[in-house]
Amino acid sequence: MTTPSTPPAFSPILKTETELRAIYKAPSRHVVAKNIGRIDAHFRAFIERSPFACLGTVGLDGLGDVTPRGGAPGFIHVLDEHVLALPDRPGNNRLDSLTNLIARPGIGLLFLIPGFEDTLRVNGTAHLSTDEALMQRFVEGSKPPRSVMLIEVKEIYFHCGKAIRRAGLWDAATFAKRTSFPSAGEIYRDQLKLENEAATLDASFEKDARDNLY
Repeated sequence: MTTPSTPPAFSPILKTETELRAIYKAPSRHVVAKNIGRIDAHFRAFIERSPFACLGTVGLDGLGDVTPRGGAPGFIHVLDEHVLALPDRPGNNRLDSLTNLIARPGIGLLFLIPGFEDTLRVNGTAHLSTDEALMQRFVEGSKPPRSVMLIEVKEIYFHCGKAIRRAGLWDAATFAKRTSFPSAGEIYRDQLKLENEAATLDASFEKDARDNLY
């Protein structure tokens, strides 16, 4: 898939930070100061309760990538006040995030807790390890991860709940029925022009999720 080489035809396009700052108020002193640059007791408690995080990386081609990561609450371990450890569980083996980190170690994480409007943002650098003792920390059902991501925390702070509230993310009354949207099998069949029945593909995906969760 190709990407546009020029911005969309909407004018004006903001091209400098000066232009951008001209239309927004400066952040308050407290907003800037809330980044304490380390994992204190409050941030540790949040991470230990979080079963889900979004992970952002950037490749050499300059394209950003965001991928979900999940597990039991506390699946990302706090090693000390500056280092997190994230196990890599079975996936599709594209390795987008991991190859991005090999090229560019910069990383961003957004931690969520179901029912909480607050989120926790972490920015830093990451490296991949296959240290045996480290991987033993994350064994599930006798299965260790293939690698562990060591994340050095440079910035960390709470993000206000406005986006979660606007989305009604945890409000069951806003939940859409899954049947209102094509299944993954239907989408793959159509996009990849497969001859397989959508139901067969869906059954295969479900079996893989059931048998290869860890």
